[in-house]
Amino acid sequence: MRQFYIFIKCELGRTYEVASQIVDEVAETRQVHSVSGAFDLLAQFAVEAEADIGRFVNRKIQTIPGVKDTQTIICFNAFTADRGLGED
Repeated sequence: MRQFYIFIKCELGRTYEVASQIVDEVAETRQVHSVSGAFDLLAQFAVEAEADIGRFVNRKIQTIPGVKDTQTIICFNAFTADRGLGED
């Protein structure tokens, strides 16, 4: 699985509506948080290793009514106590 995050800027007054639609209709969603700063939401997703993340963002997130802008952050490695901290 490939993990990534998307910062999402929403049209004024539509943040909760956009968050609900992501949670309810995008199966790959892991978490959605409202955040402060330049964006309104931070959403975490997981897709199959061979998935095209750019196409996913373009087709499943940017087309949601009320989404104004996005910024995608692709994860390289997850560092947890049980994975990723040992020797190579």
